[in-house]
Amino acid sequence: MKNRFFLILLILINANTSAQFIIKGKVLSSKKVPLEGAAVYFNNSMIGTTTNADGEFLIKTKEGQYELIASYLGYKTVIFPLNTTEIKKSIVFILKEDENTLDEIIIRKTKYDTKWKYNLETFKRAFIGITKLSKNCEILNPKVLHFEFDPYKNILTAFAKRPLKIKHKDLGYFITYDLVSFVKTGNYVTVTGYSRYQNLKGSKRKQKGWKKNRRITYNGSTVHFFKSVINNKIEEEGFIVHQFKRIKNLERPSEIEIKKARKFVKLSRATINFSKNLENPKNAIDSALVVLRKVKLPKFKDYLYKSKLKSSELFKIDKGVVFLNFKDNLSIVYTKEKEEKAYILRNAFSKIRDALPQTSSLIPLNMPLALDRLGVLIHPLDVLYEGYWSYEKFADSLPLDYEPGN
Repeated sequence: MKNRFFLILLILINANTSAQFIIKGKVLSSKKVPLEGAAVYFNNSMIGTTTNADGEFLIKTKEGQYELIASYLGYKTVIFPLNTTEIKKSIVFILKEDENTLDEIIIRKTKYDTKWKYNLETFKRAFIGITKLSKNCEILNPKVLHFEFDPYKNILTAFAKRPLKIKHKDLGYFITYDLVSFVKTGNYVTVTGYSRYQNLKGSKRKQKGWKKNRRITYNGSTVHFFKSVINNKIEEEGFIVHQFKRIKNLERPSEIEIKKARKFVKLSRATINFSKNLENPKNAIDSALVVLRKVKLPKFKDYLYKSKLKSSELFKIDKGVVFLNFKDNLSIVYTKEKEEKAYILRNAFSKIRDALPQTSSLIPLNMPLALDRLGVLIHPLDVLYEGYWSYEKFADSLPLDYEPGN
């Protein structure tokens, strides 16, 4: 009798977890004309379709919260926040023609010269990355990109006339990426956009390799970590979590002091000895040089005060929504994989050290941090990543509906 009850319970659980929702709708122009071939998909996923001759679409998905995207060339993209349990009727997208003249201006002024090629390489390093997987992650239509660079503020901005077409040979994906914003200020990069993943066709051998690479990519990722926290499997999955506080480094001069010192040295007509012993500065030039010698000191100091945190110390559930909730910042060590050589070399100024376990820092900018059912931050710009997670870029990302399996 107990076994029979357990079997019934198991069937009910499986039926609930595999339940699918059908999302129906239409995509029309502002003149109510059906748009055939419009792309309708869940952002950053494998789930999507195109509309038929009547502008109709149908998508099957699991329960959850998503961003449903509708796009068509020459029209403005529409983003619809969707909760499957709240959809009671068909969705109708009305796409407006894109009257923005930015594309025309960009097309007219873009010159594919040496400067553009240099900016393209900078963009690819900041967006695609420099990991092993980046070598076979190719932008097929790079000439849709236009760049603006401000040398005084060291800011690179990228615009895309049309969605980027990206072929990832190592993960087996063809990705359409609608770039909304790309800004690189010094070493800090902010990217927003919408992506649709599709499987590449390949032999069984290739598919086996893609499956292996996808699993390796998932291991140690932010999504892997967040799911480990929610499932109370941090140590089992290979993560060690420390807590640290970050304070301003008072030994480093302020930006105002540095700016004044640079200006004073530049305007000075005196011969300056930069190797001079400045333990006891005797004049204004000496004082300025003392300031400039401290420029390379870190802006902040980190103090670790708690080690090996448990899942219960990192999140809470409020009204069915999971929130990451902790003080200060987290240092996260993934013990099952070591750093790539390119990561070690990127800031190497002396002898190359041995590879260590992958270590990342999670710096919250806005707390608490809400997670969706897939283990993904609902507002990704609320967090700043440092360390290994900042090294892994688009080439090391997977669709949000990727399931690692056993």
